[in-house]
Amino acid sequence: MTDRALAVVRAGALTTVQDQGRPGHAHLGVPRSGALDAPAAALVNRLVGNPPEAALLETTLNGCDVRPRSTVIVAVGGAPCPVTVDGRPAAWGAPVRVPAGSLLSVGTAVSGVRSYVAVSGGVAVEPVLGSRSTDLLSGLGPPPLTDGTVLPLGTPMAPHARVDVVPQPRPPAELVLRVTLGPRDDWFTTAAIHTLTTHPYRVSSASNRIGLRTEGPALERARPGELPSEGMVLGAIQVPPDGRPVVFLADHPTTGGYPVIAVVRPDDLPATAQATPGTPVRFVVVGRR
Repeated sequence: MTDRALAVVRAGALTTVQDQGRPGHAHLGVPRSGALDAPAAALVNRLVGNPPEAALLETTLNGCDVRPRSTVIVAVGGAPCPVTVDGRPAAWGAPVRVPAGSLLSVGTAVSGVRSYVAVSGGVAVEPVLGSRSTDLLSGLGPPPLTDGTVLPLGTPMAPHARVDVVPQPRPPAELVLRVTLGPRDDWFTTAAIHTLTTHPYRVSSASNRIGLRTEGPALERARPGELPSEGMVLGAIQVPPDGRPVVFLADHPTTGGYPVIAVVRPDDLPATAQATPGTPVRFVVVGRR
């Protein structure tokens, strides 16, 4: 058995393998998937000398514990959290050497939701449709990690960064999402559009990698019934029968029958990955389809 491997000692609440995802397969019913906080994932990959497309671990809330079978360089970023190697404090947001057989512990997020763990060489599970990402909706890619899982690692391609620490954005105290209205904003009353853009919403605890659900005033329909199923894009704000907006994230379905009132600008989506339940959400209109 190769010594280029990572053994999962504690999988945590939800830890998955992610990379840049598998875009371009919506016509097959396959979501994009990939790291929800793409800038954080790219940064920790860069810190350990990996290319941007290398696969890494995405943890949720309470981190994970892993044990490499060979000496590796690791970087943890995204949601700030305590990091230890064999119980001794280690740097967050910087390259850390983890000797073979040592226990790397990624602790509970101090703020934010998702931390990213990059390992030199990248996680080398078998790709599916060109990506190693776990897709919670379709089931493609490796399943969410469980205690005892062993992940193969690739061969390091470049030296790690020579830095002490790298600044990273703080998780949002308020989630401000710039949106373009449409394509189905005409399915809602003028009052509903006003409500969406002037009333505060909050992140629901029911949010996940498929969608960021919100709590707040319901949006009133201008017409009854439902649409025939139509294509959905990343960042689409779909409004189900309860009237509360849902922002579609990386594992979103590729089609849906509920009307899309607006679409979030791509640059604003990474912050949704770190918005904890209860975080205020504000939708700001910057255009119309």
